[in-house]
Amino acid sequence: MNIRSLTRGDGVVIGAAVLLLIASFLDIYSIDGAPDSAEIPSLWGSGSVVLGVVLAGVIGAALVVVARAMPQPMKVAGLDLGQFGIAFSVFAAWCALGNIFDPAGAFDNNGGASGINAGLGLILALIATLLMAAAAVATPLVPALKGSLIPASRPAAPQPYGGQPQGGYGYPGAPQQPFGGQPGQPGQPGQPGQPGPSFGGQPQPGQPQPGQPQAPQQAQAQPSGDFSPFWFAVPVPRPLFAEDGSPTPIAELAPGTWYLAVEQRGANLVAQTQDGRRGVLQDASGIQRG
Repeated sequence: MNIRSLTRGDGVVIGAAVLLLIASFLDIYSIDGAPDSAEIPSLWGSGSVVLGVVLAGVIGAALVVVARAMPQPMKVAGLDLGQFGIAFSVFAAWCALGNIFDPAGAFDNNGGASGINAGLGLILALIATLLMAAAAVATPLVPALKGSLIPASRPAAPQPYGGQPQGGYGYPGAPQQPFGGQPGQPGQPGQPGQPGPSFGGQPQPGQPQPGQPQAPQQAQAQPSGDFSPFWFAVPVPRPLFAEDGSPTPIAELAPGTWYLAVEQRGANLVAQTQDGRRGVLQDASGIQRG
């Protein structure tokens, strides 16, 4: 499970579920003229309210959140868990509305429940279930609710010239080789184990002399075109496909994690994961550049 794939709408669903649990411990009835010392049961004192409102709402919220956090959608009887969660949330709101209009149930027909109204627990339960159902239904439709609940952290600030870079490979701010270059390439002074020309001395073999063009091998090490590798993060989970065009994803890019774009092929990006795997990101819309 990846909690970074949760959206703002999922956050509203979680908050509504917490409010529903709080409401379940409050009074279910409001009786006219009842003294303050009167013991009025909570929502847990009514089986129909517990099953139809409290448990249905909590189960619906859990299914919506779990379905969003799963890397691959799970289906039950051909339906996604998220669809089951939305159905439970709407059912809970419907039952809460019915209990608001008729809190005493069948007692009204016998004339023995005069002065009984919906208590604070039922009112808050109705608000919570309506909010939960609205967020569960509207999240795939409203762009503001589809945003990431936990935003990706910004990449590390560039180190000053001469400073020691922080972090390891696979994170912004880590030392990276130039795109297309190879570590330990001949003719690049300043690398460990590479001899450089001494001041006033003769240049070493293989190093370019003044007035001479660079070797073709060095020219090929430069990146072609105007593309420069950059860090990026995806707003929602997106598959990474193999470079050979295979339709089966080799990895899934998760929100909140930085990946390195090493090449651009038309509208697609060739991305590299933190474990070194490379693949094609076919949907690069809405990515956050580091």
